[in-house]
Amino acid sequence: MRVCVVGAGVVGVTSAYFLAREGHEVVLVDSRAYPAEVSSFANGGQLSYSYVAPLAGPGVLPSVPGWLLRSDSPLRFRPRLDPHQWRWCLQFALACRASVAQRSTAELQRLSYLSRDVMHRLLEQEPLAFGHLRNGKLIAYRSPELLDKARKLVAYQAGLGAEQRVLDARETLALEPALAGMGASLAGAIYTPSEEAGDCRQFTQALFDRLGALDRVECRMSTEVLGLRTNGPVVTGVRTDAGDIGADAVVLATGVGSRALLRPLGHDVPIYPLKGYSLSVPLSDDDDTAPRISVTDYERRIVYARVGRVLRIAAMVDIGSRDTGIDPARVALLKRQVLEVFPHLDLSDAQPWAGLRPATPTGKPLIGPVRGVDNLWLNIGQGALGFTLACGSAALLTTRMSGVEPPIDDSPFLP
Repeated sequence: MRVCVVGAGVVGVTSAYFLAREGHEVVLVDSRAYPAEVSSFANGGQLSYSYVAPLAGPGVLPSVPGWLLRSDSPLRFRPRLDPHQWRWCLQFALACRASVAQRSTAELQRLSYLSRDVMHRLLEQEPLAFGHLRNGKLIAYRSPELLDKARKLVAYQAGLGAEQRVLDARETLALEPALAGMGASLAGAIYTPSEEAGDCRQFTQALFDRLGALDRVECRMSTEVLGLRTNGPVVTGVRTDAGDIGADAVVLATGVGSRALLRPLGHDVPIYPLKGYSLSVPLSDDDDTAPRISVTDYERRIVYARVGRVLRIAAMVDIGSRDTGIDPARVALLKRQVLEVFPHLDLSDAQPWAGLRPATPTGKPLIGPVRGVDNLWLNIGQGALGFTLACGSAALLTTRMSGVEPPIDDSPFLP
């Protein structure tokens, strides 16, 4: 089957690669000159397989008023005269119910563990260089009350296969001395030794290079997709600024851009852009001011991950920001918060970046065929977990498109 995959971020490239390895003829199309130039460019870098609880949770709604009133809040909301924004926010609020959040966590956990297994098999077959580390992860808490609540999540996730430990402040500092800057404010942490990290852009580029070397694969970069080519309810390819591309099936892996391509077909999807920021801080080989283990500062909602000789720092959720322009005030706030934890970290050469995370209200991606439209498939909505879930999402998509039994139940992710 000839498959046209639209979008060369981490989700699109992994989808194209696994489809090609399954024997399909693949055409990968993207408007940028290089892969991973948009949301996959400088994201958090954590491969957080054991900690995939969605943003929508039972403790979120009570916290929202306080977040919105604080100048240093990890969440900023800009209301717009946009019905889609308000529908998404309503669906998000409904997804914050404990029963929904618990079910979504379990479903995402199964997908993330599949993704981990697929990633490990891939790395056994392909020598991909992307600063990959299996260095574990600490979720650091300032509040003893929140740490106690986290114990319950650890117990729940243990039933799903997660291996995690609850550490007090002394044990946390023994494991990661760089957190000493938190001082008496550190209550403790959740430690997951199996977690990993790496550079998403480098991974995507390396896999893109391997994809281009496979038979019956064509990569058309710097090619803008203008719309989908249809014949009644059947999608027959895509229209681009360089001419039409015919295909037996089309896969949209275009994140927030998917809505514009689906709208002419009378379809919409609950995808909304959540803007986030990152800093890339150069490190020397012997730098001991930055953590060696990946860290999530829970109350600040800031993640830290070493990716090669860079410390990647990612944070913040801006709802209602539609572009990737860098807000100097948000970057300045992020730097102040980073230096509160790592006061000796040199941020003078830190490179700021902003990207749009394509998020669904429940946090679950949409993977599978579009209802009522033949030959059109989606692999979108991974949100902040794009790097973590990419390999598992691509594996689910490939098995479904190839008529093979999926390795896990994929019904929670069907569009």
